Amino acid sequence: MIQRFDIDGNPNLGVSILAKDNVAIVSQGLQDSYLKNIEETLSVPIIKTPICGSNLAGALMAGNSNGLLVSPYVFSHELDIIREHDINVEIMPDKLTAIGNIIVANDNGAIINPDLSNRAKKVIRDTLDVEVVPSSIAGLDIVGSAVAATNKGALVHPDASEEELDLIEDVLGVPAEIGTVNRGVKLVGACIIANSNGVIVGNKTTGPELARIDQVFNLFGESL
Repeated sequence: MIQRFDIDGNPNLGVSILAKDNVAIVSQGLQDSYLKNIEETLSVPIIKTPICGSNLAGALMAGNSNGLLVSPYVFSHELDIIREHDINVEIMPDKLTAIGNIIVANDNGAIINPDLSNRAKKVIRDTLDVEVVPSSIAGLDIVGSAVAATNKGALVHPDASEEELDLIEDVLGVPAEIGTVNRGVKLVGACIIANSNGVIVGNKTTGPELARIDQVFNLFGESL
């Protein structure tokens, strides 16, 4: 299922919300109407908590079904809320704090910012239980913003090269295609909430963009 909405006028949904196949993490103040749409579209339980005292779970976290990674500035009570739901969550050790911007992962692999330390790579590998490959995408180190990936497919920044698409397919084990959202926005990872069950994009996303998203994530043309 594909659904379109903005959160209080903001179409950059991937910055605000983290979604994986087993959980979605949203801010405590998110309206019930949005919560209902997220539950219906992604078919996952929702955890309501701030991350680092903010409503930017998508920007400050990354992960897959095996575990989640979070900024070192996370508060202990926020970790407790997540762990109470039997979710494996670990703190990233590096100075780079926008974890969602620098890691793209699914249950098959992870592509990360090349500047991450060996210690960080080990934490990612151990927490997510996948191969970890450093690389830029479309000339950008913010690979989590340049790629939106699930266990079914990956939508990629339109300036990505064929070699980068091949790398994404090899590491993440899913088909990868270039595309945009919100009427031409290239940083698809920052704008999409997605898991294997569905995708949510901003209201400005066009028909042709929706068709590409449907194709990439293998959603069988279901849209609202």
